[in-house]
Amino acid sequence: MAKSGKGKSGPGKSSPGKSSPGKSDPGKHGIDLKRARILVTNDDGINAPGLKVLVKLAKTLSEDVWVVAPESEQSATSHSLTLRRPLRERQLGTKRFSVDGTPTDCVLVAHHRILADRLPDLVLSGINDGGNLAEDVTYSGTIAATMEAALLGIPAIAFSQQRGQDGIARWKVPETFLPDIVRRLAPMRWTKDLLVNVNFPAVAPEDVTGIEICRQGRRDEGTTVSETFDPSGRRYLWIGGYQLDTSSERDSDLAVTAKGGISITPLHLDLTHRASMKSLRELFG
Repeated sequence: MAKSGKGKSGPGKSSPGKSSPGKSDPGKHGIDLKRARILVTNDDGINAPGLKVLVKLAKTLSEDVWVVAPESEQSATSHSLTLRRPLRERQLGTKRFSVDGTPTDCVLVAHHRILADRLPDLVLSGINDGGNLAEDVTYSGTIAATMEAALLGIPAIAFSQQRGQDGIARWKVPETFLPDIVRRLAPMRWTKDLLVNVNFPAVAPEDVTGIEICRQGRRDEGTTVSETFDPSGRRYLWIGGYQLDTSSERDSDLAVTAKGGISITPLHLDLTHRASMKSLRELFG
């Protein structure tokens, strides 16, 4: 059940939960933000600057904003679950909780325990410190939280802010554009397997070239594995980031953000490669 905002603990109910009072089917009528219960989570952890920005912006959209986020950083944990040890949740304040698990764990704990008496109408994940473009989608805990929400039938949007050349993510662009993006997405028909990935470019708000709907890109080069040695002479390996944040695909999220645009990419959970099904059936027919 939803716990009080006074720091009191109590047993939640492990149940499918109830929909919001008066809630309409988002697949038919979209989301009524004024009445919406919003769940905010991330993968950078409960104390991450991007989460604080997202919570602040979410509160301009709805009065009922809850935070359930990882206790510590969970970057690149993808859609993983914690199955081999117990989870601990802590109430840190009014409508604010941490879970010592992954972003997926957080969404599940919120759904089945913390918000079981009235489920969220919308899940917002982020704002990630760094972009989630192209292949990042398959690694990102930020996006995985929205995947879990989609599996639960809850509309969900992931937000990420690219870092500048100095390696620092700045939040002026999402502060300027994010609330309006959510307002414009809310009325859409949300099918059960739909989630939306939004990336903000590393430019000043006045230099944003526009908002573009685009496809997930594919980088020209992948990750690197570097070999080096510690002070005692023992060898160790370090997995590095992508060498090039470029793509030859002009309609991709990489291309849009590279020219200073905000990319919006609709994603879905069905990973079937439909183009190969006919040839595979012929092989096994």
